[in-house]
Amino acid sequence: MTISRRSLKWRLINSLVIWQALILLVLIAFSAVSLAYMWSEGALGDSRGRAAYEAVSEAVSHDATGRLDLRPSHKLDRLRKEIDGFWFLVRDARGQSLAEGRMPDDARALLPVLDHIEGANVGHLAAGNFRDVGSVAIADTRAGRVRILADNRGSVTFSTVLAIARTNLMIGSVFVLLMAVTTLIVTPFVVRRALAGLDKAAGEAEQIDIKRAGVRLTTRGVFREIKPLVIAVNEALDRLDQGYERHKRFLADAAHELRTPIAILSTRVSSLPTSDTKLRLLQDAARLTVLADQLLDLQRLDGQELSFSPVDLVTVAERVIVNLSPLAFAAGYEIDFDSKDATVSINGDESAIERVITNLVQNAIDHGGQRGSISLCVSRPGVIEICDDGDGIPESERESIFDPFRRLKRGGRGAGLGLDLVQRIMRMHGGFVDVVPREGRGACMRLCFNGND
Repeated sequence: MTISRRSLKWRLINSLVIWQALILLVLIAFSAVSLAYMWSEGALGDSRGRAAYEAVSEAVSHDATGRLDLRPSHKLDRLRKEIDGFWFLVRDARGQSLAEGRMPDDARALLPVLDHIEGANVGHLAAGNFRDVGSVAIADTRAGRVRILADNRGSVTFSTVLAIARTNLMIGSVFVLLMAVTTLIVTPFVVRRALAGLDKAAGEAEQIDIKRAGVRLTTRGVFREIKPLVIAVNEALDRLDQGYERHKRFLADAAHELRTPIAILSTRVSSLPTSDTKLRLLQDAARLTVLADQLLDLQRLDGQELSFSPVDLVTVAERVIVNLSPLAFAAGYEIDFDSKDATVSINGDESAIERVITNLVQNAIDHGGQRGSISLCVSRPGVIEICDDGDGIPESERESIFDPFRRLKRGGRGAGLGLDLVQRIMRMHGGFVDVVPREGRGACMRLCFNGND
């Protein structure tokens, strides 16, 4: 399983587990200090009898005749030396007893009912305080299960303190382990529920497109800490929509305003005497006209659907050739038009298709090197090829030339909008435009309508 370092879920889990481990360490340290203090102050009174209980239970066994007996024990010897008058009594399930030392009266009073006691402290009240003298406990020994009534005097041993600490540590470890397991199970669920609103907003963000103005991210279900981010994104989208609308209005207004002076300029240039300067001026005016038309086409295509109807590609292509032939002849080209069929009908937008063919023929005129011929071929089921004899298109540039404002040469003619416009219109027709590899010189562009190859 791969865990991302940037995952909020795993960061929370790791943090919680680390904190729980630190808490466990603090509890262990606190317990150790507390036990050490209580041991030094003699405050572990209830634990003193454990030393006698452990020593006796380890020493009890059966002799050869099956009677209770004591094996040699260093712990028991130490208690006998440490406690003056040390005493104990062991009784098994068969009623056999083994005793040592003089038992206090308080403890002796329990003998008739000892078999019914699971565990108890033995003692009496003195001056309002309970003074214990012994304890009762059940132990599993070499002689089987027995009850031990033993002296409660003496100091608490280190092994007793260690046993208490081990018990406390086990309880604390189990508690922390349960918390860690709960954290691993619950945290992912809580995080997933907490971020459900953000996931919804992210899904909405994936649907945002430049053609869908006014789309905003939802703030419903988003937590208070994350909501400022979503609101900021929505405000940024507001500014982008406003800027894009201003941009579109500017392009449309500029294109409309340019068409009139360009038309006047073209008319006045046409009245000049024939010369190379006149030809260059006419070419420049034609490029300005094409650029203005491209800007208007881009404006019309944004957010609008094309009006589809039956279109004859042969008729549209012939019309484009007739309109641009004078410009091509003046630039030094020959025009070759070919169609094996009288009509090639498709379903599309006639004005948009005419703009596509016009842009490609205009590109051939501009970039064909002013030599050779420009050919246009229409074939079924809906394919148009426009070729020239110029320098061609490098293989490394055949994909990028369709990017907006992309030009093969710096300072070249045009604004780099023509092929982007062509590609967008072809996609709207369910088709595509690509570069046809050719042997030798020249570029060849192919239009395939309705997804035809």
